[in-house]
Amino acid sequence: MNPNLKLEFLANGLALLTIDSQGQKVNTFSAATIIEFASHVADLTPRTDVRGLLIASGKSGQFVAGADLNELAVLSEISRAESAELIARGHRLFQALSNLPFPTVALINGACMGGGTEMVLSLDHRLAADIPQTKIGLPEVKIGLIPGWGGTQRLPRLVGIDAAIEMITSGEPVGARRAVEIGLVYDAVPVERLIAEGTYLVEESHRTGDWLESRRRLQQPLGLSDDQLNFAFAVAEGAVKAKVKGQYPAPVIALRTMKDGINRTLEDGLAIERSSFQEVLETPISSTLIAQFLNSTRLQRETGVDDSGTAPRSIQSIGVIGAGLMGSGIAAAHARRGVRATMVDIDRARVEDGMRRARSTVEDRIAIGRATQNDLADMLQRLTGTTSRLAFQDCDLIVEAATENETLKSQIIGEMANIVRSDAIFASNTSTISITRLARSWPSPERFAGMHFFSPVDRMPLVEVVRGEKTSDETVATIVALAKRIGKTPIVVRDCPGFLVNRILMPYMAEALVLLEGGVEMDRIDRVATKWGMPVGPITLYDMVGLDTGLYAGEVLRVAYADRAVPTSPVLAELVKLGRHGKKTGKGFRTVDKKGRFVADPDVEQLVAAHVHNRIELSDEDIADRLFVCMALEAVRAWDERISRQPGDLDMAMLLGVNFPAFRGGPLRWCDTEGAGNIIRRAAKWESLGPRFGIPASLAEADRTGSRFYQTSQTTVARAP
Repeated sequence: MNPNLKLEFLANGLALLTIDSQGQKVNTFSAATIIEFASHVADLTPRTDVRGLLIASGKSGQFVAGADLNELAVLSEISRAESAELIARGHRLFQALSNLPFPTVALINGACMGGGTEMVLSLDHRLAADIPQTKIGLPEVKIGLIPGWGGTQRLPRLVGIDAAIEMITSGEPVGARRAVEIGLVYDAVPVERLIAEGTYLVEESHRTGDWLESRRRLQQPLGLSDDQLNFAFAVAEGAVKAKVKGQYPAPVIALRTMKDGINRTLEDGLAIERSSFQEVLETPISSTLIAQFLNSTRLQRETGVDDSGTAPRSIQSIGVIGAGLMGSGIAAAHARRGVRATMVDIDRARVEDGMRRARSTVEDRIAIGRATQNDLADMLQRLTGTTSRLAFQDCDLIVEAATENETLKSQIIGEMANIVRSDAIFASNTSTISITRLARSWPSPERFAGMHFFSPVDRMPLVEVVRGEKTSDETVATIVALAKRIGKTPIVVRDCPGFLVNRILMPYMAEALVLLEGGVEMDRIDRVATKWGMPVGPITLYDMVGLDTGLYAGEVLRVAYADRAVPTSPVLAELVKLGRHGKKTGKGFRTVDKKGRFVADPDVEQLVAAHVHNRIELSDEDIADRLFVCMALEAVRAWDERISRQPGDLDMAMLLGVNFPAFRGGPLRWCDTEGAGNIIRRAAKWESLGPRFGIPASLAEADRTGSRFYQTSQTTVARAP
C-alpha cells in the first residue's frame, strides 16, 4: 500500500512531511492516516539532528479537507468506546506534534478544514498561501458536531475569544488575509515561497527561542477573570441561541465547551472537549446532519445515470426562451459561470427587462462584496438578448422558460425544432407539466428533458432534472454536468405530475388552506410551521411564490391525484380573482407595506371569515401533524413509485427546494427518526379527513418489520494496532 505521508530530510537540517492521500482528490485524516502520522512523529521525537519540521500538502490548492468521509458515515453508529478512542487518538497525535523538540511550521496551500485545522493549531507556526483557494475553518457545527481534536481549546488560546467563537459557532472559514489579521497564521505569502518562508520561521525561532515560551503559554489557562469570561460568553450565548432556535445543539455545546475549558490547563480543557464531543455525537440531530452532508457530497460526484460509461456532452452555449423572472435568471446563471447564453423574448421591452434583471443579480452581489465589476463585465460579455430565435441556431442546448401553459409550450417546442441544430438538446423549465407529453413535440424525445429551476434562480441551489419516458442517459448526464458547472445541485427524478418537490409540497400547502377555512388564524398556522423548523409558514409562502401560481399548480396536482387531493380552496380562488397574487402585486393573503413586510389586511380577514363554516379547535401539535404528516405520507408514496433514485435524493430535494428543516433531514429521514409506527398513529388521528392521511403500504410494512428507508452503513473504522 502506498503511504499517505512522505517524510524527507532537507539539506539545511529540516524535515519535510508531505500529506498526499493516495487515490483521493483531497487529503483527509482517516484512521489509517492518523496511525501513519503518529508513526512519523514517534520517529522524529528522539532525533537530535533535525532543526525543524515543515508540514505541507502534495496536492495543489488543497491542504487537508478534514475527516475521511467513509469513517464520518459511521461515526454515529460505532460504540461510545470506539468513538472515544478515535477522539483520544487525535488528541494524542496532536499533543505529540506540539511536543516535538524543534520548531514546527504548517505550509497551508489551500483548503484547510476540520481536523486539518486542528492539526495546524498544534504546531508552532502557520503560513498560508496567498491564493483564493486558501480557506481555514472548523465547520463541524454544520454537520451537528463540535471540533473534537483540540479546536475548541487551542483556537481561543491562539486568536482570542471573539474570533474563536465566531469561527467555531458559525462553522465559516476565513481566507488567508483574514487569518493573518486574527493571528491564526503568521503571514500570507506567494505559494511558491512557502518552503522558503517556513525555513525562515524555523531559523528565526532558533534565534529568538520564543517558540518554547509560546508553547508553554498555549498549554496554560487563558487567565480571564470570572467577570471577563462570563460577560464574553453571555453575549455570545444569547446570539447563538437566537440563531439556532433550540434546533441545533452543536453551536451551543461548542460555546459551553470553550467557556468551561479555556480557563483551565490545555490538558483539562481537552478532557472537557472529549466529553462534549460524545454528548453532541449522541444527539439524533448529529447523525441526521452527518447523513445530509454525505448525501450532498455523493450528489456532487454522481452523474445522474446508472451506466458509469455514459459521458456527458460538452455544452458551450445555451439558448433561453423567455426573458421573464425565470428565463433571465437561468440565462444569467449560465453566463456567470462561463457558458455563453442567448435570451430571446417576443419584444424588445421584455428582452431589456430580462437583461436588467440579469445585471442586477451580479450588481447585488457586488454591493455585498461577493462579486466585482470584472465579474459583471465577464457575464455581460457572455450574455446576449434578442427578439430573434435565429440566434439559437448554433446553441448546444435550449432551455424553455415560457409561461406555464402546456399548449403554449408545446407550440414553442415544435417551432424550435425547425430552427436549432438537429443534435441540440431541449430542456423545459416547467414545474408541473409532463415532460413525456411535451417531448412529443420534439423530433428526438431522447434529447428532451426537464430542467426545473427554483425561484429565485440566483439563490436556490436545486435543479430537478426530469427524465421523460424516452430521455436518454446521455441527455440526463449532460444536463446534470451542466447544472453542476453553474453551481447548482442537480437531482434526477422521474416524470410525474409535480415531479418531486412540488408534488410533496402541495399537500402541505393545501392543508394550510383547509386549516384556514376551519377557523385557524393564518398567523398561527405560519407560527406553528416556523416553530417546527420551516423558514416561513405556508401562508407566507403563498404570498412569496404567488397565489396565482399556487392556484394553478394546485389545480394540476388536484386533477392528477384526485383520489386524495382536497378541493380547490374557495379563499385562494377568490383572492386570485381579486388580483391579489401576493408579493408581486403587493397584495395577497397579506399586504406588502413600504418596507417590504407582509402585514395583516382586514379585507382578507373578512373574506376568510365568510368561508369558515365549521370552526375546529386544534392544539399546535395537531396543526403541525396536519401540515407535516400529510407531506411525509406523500413523500413515502413518491419513493414507493421510485420518482427519485435514492431516499437521499428525495430528502435532499426537499431540503434544497423548499428549505425543509435540515435538522430533521428530509421527510423520509424524519419518518425513520420518528419511527414508522409513530407516523402511522399520528396519521390515523386524521383518517376521517380522507385518503390524504391514508397509510402507504410500505410505511405499514416498515412498522411491521422494523425496516427503515435508510439502512445503516457497513463501513468500519480502522483500529490502532
